Amino acid sequence: MSATIDLPEGGRAAPPATRRLEKLVEVVIPVHNEEHVLEASVRRLHAYLFENFPYGFRITVADNASADRTSEVAARLAAELPRVRAVRLDRKGRGLALRHVWGASDADVVAYMDVDLSTDLDGFLPLVAPLLSGHSDLAIGSRLDRGSTVVRGAKREVISRCYNLLLRTTLAARFSDAQCGFKAARTQVVQALLPQVEDDAWFFDTELLLLAERTGLRIHEVPVDWVDDPDSRVDVKQTALDDLRGMARVARRIARGRFGETSLSRELPRGMARQLPRFAIVGVLSTIAQLVLYVLFRLVMSPLVANALSLLLTAVANTAANRRFTFGVTGTSGALRHQAQGGIAFLVGLGLSTGGLALLHLIVDAPTRGVEVGVVVVANGLATLVRFLLLRVWVFRPGVRREAAS
Repeated sequence: MSATIDLPEGGRAAPPATRRLEKLVEVVIPVHNEEHVLEASVRRLHAYLFENFPYGFRITVADNASADRTSEVAARLAAELPRVRAVRLDRKGRGLALRHVWGASDADVVAYMDVDLSTDLDGFLPLVAPLLSGHSDLAIGSRLDRGSTVVRGAKREVISRCYNLLLRTTLAARFSDAQCGFKAARTQVVQALLPQVEDDAWFFDTELLLLAERTGLRIHEVPVDWVDDPDSRVDVKQTALDDLRGMARVARRIARGRFGETSLSRELPRGMARQLPRFAIVGVLSTIAQLVLYVLFRLVMSPLVANALSLLLTAVANTAANRRFTFGVTGTSGALRHQAQGGIAFLVGLGLSTGGLALLHLIVDAPTRGVEVGVVVVANGLATLVRFLLLRVWVFRPGVRREAAS
């Protein structure tokens, strides 16, 4: 059961001097017994977004069963500040609070922050921008990225690194920081995932990310500046035990084949609805370029050499273009490895087209250039299908996208 203080009718309107873009982002601050810090944090966040954030925003304080004056403070802030509202739940649980607000949100993107605002707010726009553009599905702040600046005690540092290492080694997680309190997601995506997320406490984040990976969604990572709150109320030992139980539960669900089936995974597997059109555009341009090069090289080379050289040159450009535009990989990290793996797909295409040309010349004596080009087109069609599957499931496997550190 919950009570909600709704936004005023004009709660989403832009300030008179500021023209905001039409997208709406809802930022949730889940709280439990945080009256001592809530007002200062909400006012700071509201002022920052009001002055710096180019999109429409809403701040929702989600009080989960606080026993102090947290709900009163939240209600007063909602009455005083535009774009702030308060929600009260009668049960404790950070995941429960996020589930309640995210599940009913009408925003384009939903996000959450820890109430202490330990993460530098300058990281918020880079966090949500790829979601608003539709380029990524979920986004997380990472304190373990080389571009991050983190100030915290040795105990928490060791526990955090051990936990994320355990996730990678036991559950094949590819995201780097499961528990940073700085995350966002496209609302449509997260609402499709929520029915499969069982945890309502601290493991909620991790379970959501693991589910997103297995569904094939793209996770955007942003390096963040983060300063530990010395007054944090988190019970580190109990949270660690709960996380281990959550990992064991997810592992059992995976073993039974009951983890990863969502409405999203039944549409087109692993983001294919977005990738196929982009791959097709790159493929058409690559095929045209390869045919032009083939015809030019054919003036001075044999058909097999002309085909091999034209295919090699366009394969390198094709891999680079698909890396950036189809599969959303930015930065230089892994570029050479991706080209090497893409070379396997090139060899498949070379084998099909070369075999087709060789068979043509074996069957037909002195075929015309038009017939040769036709054979190359058919062979490239088959090679394109194989290439897409190889790029998708091997070279650019769906999962984590890391933003290149500046």
